[in-house]
Amino acid sequence: MLRCENLSLVYPDGESTKTVLNNVNFNINKGENVILLGPSGSGKSSLIYLLSCLRKPTSGSVFLGDINLSAQKNDQMADIRKQKLSFIFQMHFLLPYLTAIENVLVGKNDFSKASKEDAADLLDKLGLGAHTHKKIHQLSGGERQRVAIARALINNPEIIFADEPTASLDHDTAMGVIHILKSHRPDCTLVMATHDTTILSGDERQILIANGNISEKE
Repeated sequence: MLRCENLSLVYPDGESTKTVLNNVNFNINKGENVILLGPSGSGKSSLIYLLSCLRKPTSGSVFLGDINLSAQKNDQMADIRKQKLSFIFQMHFLLPYLTAIENVLVGKNDFSKASKEDAADLLDKLGLGAHTHKKIHQLSGGERQRVAIARALINNPEIIFADEPTASLDHDTAMGVIHILKSHRPDCTLVMATHDTTILSGDERQILIANGNISEKE
């Protein structure tokens, strides 16, 4: 359902340039759990931003089904993201003046009773049932990250892009979060960048990124 063709990202680096990704080609099938692995600075985050069209490639294209995402206008791409994609970043980007549940509902832009029940259920699954109505400053870093994860799931996205989503969580909590991300809905695709292989169960498709190239781990 998601594929990239001859995808490259090059940016200025002083008086020279740095190639982050070099003519990358691969497909991601519906329902796959794809893990992007590689050392810091290898291009894991950049690839996530390119696949979700949060960043434009230097060359090449990204397709969602038959739709060339790289050719979409900004407003068209914004509609696609809202309808089909969700994001979990290293920084939670929560609104400090809202409660935990209100921040989750922002992801859906729907404050109906049914949506509030869905949001409360997600927070409870993530171990935040007792913190539903707390303001963000009352939560720990790990709790804030879990609120951001609930916000990403509230719209039942087709694809979840996650950039180091468990970096601020302890191991047991991280394992629980990964389970929720994988099992949220059976046909949902997860594309996650991480450096922590201890949270993987071994059933994921692992893609290694190094020196601008990718390879698949057997």
